[in-house]
Amino acid sequence: MNSLNGRGSGPVGLKGIRQYGPLLPALGLVGLLYGGGLLLALAQSVGLYGLGERGFTLQGYGELLRDAEVGGSLLLSLRIALLATGLALLLGLGLALLLRGLGGWAIWLGQLTLPIPHLVGVAGMLLLLGPSGWLARLAFQLGWIASDQDFPLWVNDRGYVGVLLYWLWKEIPFAALVALTLLRGMGSELEQQARLLGASAAQTFWYVTLPLLRPGLLATGILIFGFVFSAFEVPLLLGPTYPRTLPVLIYQRFTHINLEQRQQAVALGIILLAVSAAVVSLIGGLFAARVSFLQLPFGSAGRGPWRKP
Repeated sequence: MNSLNGRGSGPVGLKGIRQYGPLLPALGLVGLLYGGGLLLALAQSVGLYGLGERGFTLQGYGELLRDAEVGGSLLLSLRIALLATGLALLLGLGLALLLRGLGGWAIWLGQLTLPIPHLVGVAGMLLLLGPSGWLARLAFQLGWIASDQDFPLWVNDRGYVGVLLYWLWKEIPFAALVALTLLRGMGSELEQQARLLGASAAQTFWYVTLPLLRPGLLATGILIFGFVFSAFEVPLLLGPTYPRTLPVLIYQRFTHINLEQRQQAVALGIILLAVSAAVVSLIGGLFAARVSFLQLPFGSAGRGPWRKP
């Protein structure tokens, strides 16, 4: 009867078409461009397309699995991406909590580094942290070092300190901007209720504020990780020539004078995509699970673990 008078929900298929139908043209274009490119890259990595076409073969992947440089580059890229993501989220959340009570100009502060191109930021890092940069000159003027050779090597170093500092400079304001927007959007009513029930400031943050921020922080962390893990221009310019991150290794093998390495480079790109998807899925699954110590601790009687009997 509801279907006759128009007030029913209708078939599930028709409802889905009405809801997601306007997105189909955009999704089709994205699928054609990126999906088509991915299929061509996959075909080239197994010898079905491109230079050196010789039929289906997994020889490129087999050679990569036996290459120690590939394994080292993969672990290096994962370490930098996970460390940069974790520190950016932690420091960005702390910065957002400090700026929470300020006016609208706090949002403006979080947008300072967003429009700066990466090449401009890299040039600034070189001028600031290089052996003859501003910090080295300042240390020399203050008498802390005898020459620029005594200044710590923070760019093009094997520890990737300059690369990590750049990503923190770039991503902490972004994480703080997202966290600050979430904090202002959720209000303070639940936090005030928790404090009235006897919770300390730390308990309120851990049991109330953090669970409410968790979905937004998870999405932000996925964006930061994916961008840092797949970027090649920053480690190429600020990192050492060896060891190299996986994106830099892909770029160097793809542009190598030996064209036979191009198939390996494309296969490395497929591996990078697969590892990114696996890590993002793992992180999403871990954070999506309901962890007992992050749940809101209110029972049916309104009592929490901090409420005095």
